[in-house]
Amino acid sequence: MPDFNTLRTMMVDTQIRPSDVTKYPIIQAMLDVPREKYVPEGKRAAAYAGDDIEIADNRVILAPRTFAKLLDALDIQPDELVLDLGCGLGYSSAIIARLAEAVVAVEEIPGMAAEAQSLLSANDVDNVAVIEGSLSEGAAKHGPYDVIVIEGAIECLPQAIADQLKDGGRIGCLFMTGNLGEAKVGLKLDGEITWRFAFNASAPVLKEFRKKMEFML
Repeated sequence: MPDFNTLRTMMVDTQIRPSDVTKYPIIQAMLDVPREKYVPEGKRAAAYAGDDIEIADNRVILAPRTFAKLLDALDIQPDELVLDLGCGLGYSSAIIARLAEAVVAVEEIPGMAAEAQSLLSANDVDNVAVIEGSLSEGAAKHGPYDVIVIEGAIECLPQAIADQLKDGGRIGCLFMTGNLGEAKVGLKLDGEITWRFAFNASAPVLKEFRKKMEFML
């Protein structure tokens, strides 16, 4: 059995700190949360590698560096409500829960939302509610949200998700154009989202966040 505590410290020291992630709450959360408990059982030995971990077709747990840098750019505050889209088995939500007041997590893979909620409860994470549903529809009845995090790449943002972000709120996600990916943070002001570049990163594009093909007659 690997020494996960040592591997977790190595992950932070070799993947997170050298990537200009300096906010103490993020570093501490990634030191404290046992990532190996939130990955598929057969992949626990690779829980602290520097890569995405596949959990289903076109679905991954984001690489530690990518996820930490996205959180660093979003600067989540202790009094904020966060929508976590595509929480998988709950790792992202467990980290965000240590930064925010509360988290509403959405997972669409059948049965995975219930498994995520069970894992979070078993690890004493009590400020996350996991909902099974479409990622592109979010969880409007619990919003609006101060921050929205999308755990995967997108080509376009559905209006339904944009509508769930508070005015003055932030949204973080990876935009893919072909094989090129950019992490961006959007700030919503007066109903419009303005995007700024944060860093380069890539991930599989979530199927409901692909651009629709336009056919010319």
